[in-house]
Amino acid sequence: MWPFTRKKKTPRASPSVGYLNARYDAAQTTAENIRHWAMADALSADASMSSEVRRTLRNRSRYEVANNSYAKGMILTMAGDCIGTGPRLQLQTSDSKNNRQVELDFERWAEKVDLAAKLRAMRMAKATDGEAFALLVNNLKLDHEVKLDIRLIEAERVTMPNVKYYPNAVNSIDGLEFDPYGNITHYYVLKNHPGNLSAKLEEFDRVPANSIIHWYRQERPEQHRGVPEITPALPLFAQLRRYTLAVLAAAETAADFAAVIYTDAPANGEAMPLDPMDVIPLEKRMATVLADGWKLGQIKAEQPATSYPEFKREILGEIGRCLQIPVNIVTGDSSRHNYASGRLDHQAYFKVLKIEQDHIALAVLDRIFDAWYREYELLNGQSQYLHYAPVTNGNGLSRRRGSVEPPARLRAWMWDGQEHVDPAKEANAQGTRLVNLTTNLATEYARQGKDWEIELRQIAKERALMQELNLTAIDPAKPEKPPDDEPNDDEEVTDDDIPENR
Repeated sequence: MWPFTRKKKTPRASPSVGYLNARYDAAQTTAENIRHWAMADALSADASMSSEVRRTLRNRSRYEVANNSYAKGMILTMAGDCIGTGPRLQLQTSDSKNNRQVELDFERWAEKVDLAAKLRAMRMAKATDGEAFALLVNNLKLDHEVKLDIRLIEAERVTMPNVKYYPNAVNSIDGLEFDPYGNITHYYVLKNHPGNLSAKLEEFDRVPANSIIHWYRQERPEQHRGVPEITPALPLFAQLRRYTLAVLAAAETAADFAAVIYTDAPANGEAMPLDPMDVIPLEKRMATVLADGWKLGQIKAEQPATSYPEFKREILGEIGRCLQIPVNIVTGDSSRHNYASGRLDHQAYFKVLKIEQDHIALAVLDRIFDAWYREYELLNGQSQYLHYAPVTNGNGLSRRRGSVEPPARLRAWMWDGQEHVDPAKEANAQGTRLVNLTTNLATEYARQGKDWEIELRQIAKERALMQELNLTAIDPAKPEKPPDDEPNDDEEVTDDDIPENR
């Protein structure tokens, strides 16, 4: 054995600061989760939402919405609740007379171009296609002094042309051309839909950005195109359809056998020999005699199982989450909800609608109104509303001049109000808020989708006419206080609470 000298180890000084070696379980790749995370990637937003990926998702979501009643109902309900009968303009400048005239003219123009229906179509396209496009064009046949019109186009028509013929297309992303600051300057729009068999795909229009409205939900930074909002629910729709068809097929298979003839006797026993799988036609309301040793029975139907409605409801609830729609609105059934839970779900849903309406106002309606008013003021000689010349103060910050009021407060968009489940309770709460000065008439009328000035003028006219006709208003009777044994609205009423069932 070779001689050796063991070297003494110098003891380390213990660190003054303690370090913790921590790991994330979700960052570990194991044999159990490798297949689950196999499709995870590090692509950019635009790369992961490439034109081919978006085309596949669009086609599948359109197919699902066209053939699935739940998907179609959700999209229609969402568009109807969000847009309703259409937005109503309310100007807030100091000239109330001019405000009213502009509001009436814009409302008449909106009716001529059917603005509400086009907004509903854009909301449906945003959910199904992922994005909605609208061209601001002139329509000389429009029955209004302002010839501006809104022409909707599908997302397939906005795409990138051949760089050989469009040298500016190098600084672009799938139909969107940018300046050095990242602002969109032009859109490349096909003159014909690529789905038309006779379409000439090499014919494009290079449309300025101020003439086109692009509305989509941005979910990632540096994202410039949208994907269908129902994308996470597409596999769930397929599962729901397969499960429903499987349950139906099993029930039909069991129902196809009106009866079966069987015997308990062993093979080569005393039962009369019969051909297996032989089919015997049956007549209605007849009496018959079975062969010796044989019995008549029926196949027991095992489908649909008792868990079928619950499973279907769970799938629909998961489908509705990606659109932020509660399950009772997805199914159109609130029978499983009491008053409190149903109202709570609707309150969260109304907040989602409010956010969506604010987004529509900024991305769509303000753009439309600005284009409309530019033509309107040229025709009517009005120039006091939209002229705000940008200037720069000493600090280099941008400010505006031309009006005492800030531009953000010059206009507002009112939408249809949401009906309360209990109008009497809402009226009492509204009166309390007005007395406590925690609200105002403009806000309360806006909750109902009404213009407070129009409503007050109408009330003044009615009161003046009532005084002229010597009519007096009828004071509403005070609501009676419910007895103590009456269940509260927030409590669920069971069969035991009904006197007849006790």
